[in-house]
Amino acid sequence: MTRDFFTISFSLKKSTVAWLASPFRKYSYLIVLLCLSALSVSAFILFYKSGLGLAYNDARSHLDIGRRVVEGLKPGLAQVGSVWLPLNHVLMIPTIWNDFMWHSGLAGAIQSMISFVAVGLLIYQLLKKLGVGLLGRMVGVFIFASNLNILYLQSTAMTELLLLATMTAGVYYLLSWAKDDQILALVKSAFWIMLSTLVRYDGWFLLVFVMGILAVTGLKNKGYKVTEGIFILFGTLAAAGVVAWFLWNQLIFKDALYFALGPFSAHTQQEQLSTAGVLATKGNLLLSSKIYLYALFYNSYTLIPILGLIGAIVFWLDRHFSGKVRLVSTVLLAPLFFNILALLLGFSVLFVQGLSGNTWFNIRYGVMLVPTIAIFVGYLVDRVKPLRWVIIGLVLMTTFFSFTSFDAVTIDDARVGSSQKNVSEVSGYLNKFAKDEKGFILISAASHDAIIFSSGLPMKRFIHEGTGAYWEQATAFPDRWARWIVMRTYDDNDLTYKSIKNNPGFAKYHFVAKYPFADVYELNSEFLSQLHTEPVLGKQK
Repeated sequence: MTRDFFTISFSLKKSTVAWLASPFRKYSYLIVLLCLSALSVSAFILFYKSGLGLAYNDARSHLDIGRRVVEGLKPGLAQVGSVWLPLNHVLMIPTIWNDFMWHSGLAGAIQSMISFVAVGLLIYQLLKKLGVGLLGRMVGVFIFASNLNILYLQSTAMTELLLLATMTAGVYYLLSWAKDDQILALVKSAFWIMLSTLVRYDGWFLLVFVMGILAVTGLKNKGYKVTEGIFILFGTLAAAGVVAWFLWNQLIFKDALYFALGPFSAHTQQEQLSTAGVLATKGNLLLSSKIYLYALFYNSYTLIPILGLIGAIVFWLDRHFSGKVRLVSTVLLAPLFFNILALLLGFSVLFVQGLSGNTWFNIRYGVMLVPTIAIFVGYLVDRVKPLRWVIIGLVLMTTFFSFTSFDAVTIDDARVGSSQKNVSEVSGYLNKFAKDEKGFILISAASHDAIIFSSGLPMKRFIHEGTGAYWEQATAFPDRWARWIVMRTYDDNDLTYKSIKNNPGFAKYHFVAKYPFADVYELNSEFLSQLHTEPVLGKQK
């Protein structure tokens, strides 16, 4: 009798729990969407109010590029330039014209925020596609969404979250194709990978990596003829962005390889670093691997990546999945291979404080594996049922300590690392003395974009490399066009100094302020009457 009572009681409790959980299961996707959206907005507000949203020098440069497309002495799509790939800046165009959207950083952050939500949903859907239960899916989403480095970067105008969104979408549809063999999924994968190639060059490596995977899986399972068709179908769409970028550089800069070998390219910057002796990873595979793994651990809190590695091993040993699915899943590791290879070949630089250099620099590259780790840990929780609550407990403990200690290496990089540039003194000077006075400011955007942004002055007040005839005239006759000159004196890497250092007109200026990142010169008052203070060159092509 007693046993029957407890049996009935347990059954009633179990059915009650199931009844209460039923709506959650039914609307779990919507709940995840709403939670991710609320978290995204809250994080942006927090970092905006703390002033950290614009701490990265690159974030301010991205915003300036978008703004120059719609406002300045020579607005237009050509202002997208060639230093960075264009999608991030093109997506700013609908909102960057608004001063608040520009100076708050929201014009760039909004796409990062949408990408944050999208990646969380893609992790949920990808785990579901792999047959992972609701608990494992929720753990995967939690690991991604509760990462403080991810929450910070999604609140900025940086490109990491947009890249993660496009790459993760591409991998999701690729895995869908591998599992269900639906050609439409392969087309969708090609589309999203094409978009990733327009965000950062990581996407170019992903494209090549996927093409290799398609060749291997196709030849193994389909034969040469079918593989050739799949290769052409996928490659034509997926490589369209790469081809378009070569064409853009040829049309705008008269050199298809300008982005790769031009004076503002990463190649040129790495050569300068190599000459200075700070490109230690070049040619050193062990050091390259070590530095990137340190960046990965700092961004994902060590214990969670270890759980992710265990989950990956369990997944690759799981015979429930076909060899094709397991092989395609290695695409999730493409960011790991890319970053180590880029460091090895000297195409990238990454400083880990105490290991390489005495500062942080580009440490945010380590976040590129966060979705991958989240997916494999979510899978591990689902498959290793006896240990799932131990794993969840470890994840919660790690997350708790990361938040209580405000442990986000990307924030450290933005505040005190080499990725930040405290230009408040120079921009403050311009805001104080040039804001209410007429006259243009001659400055190199390549060297001082952060000053332009932080000054709070309209873009049309600045003459820089991208202003066409204004730059040509101002560097030939500075005293006729520029009331103020901002540059690093005696540094030929600063194009303003390099262009006017021997110009007779420069003798008509007097030195007014010296700061760590730039000096300020002002035209002598007796020459102001001959100065152009309004745009007079008309619309430029």
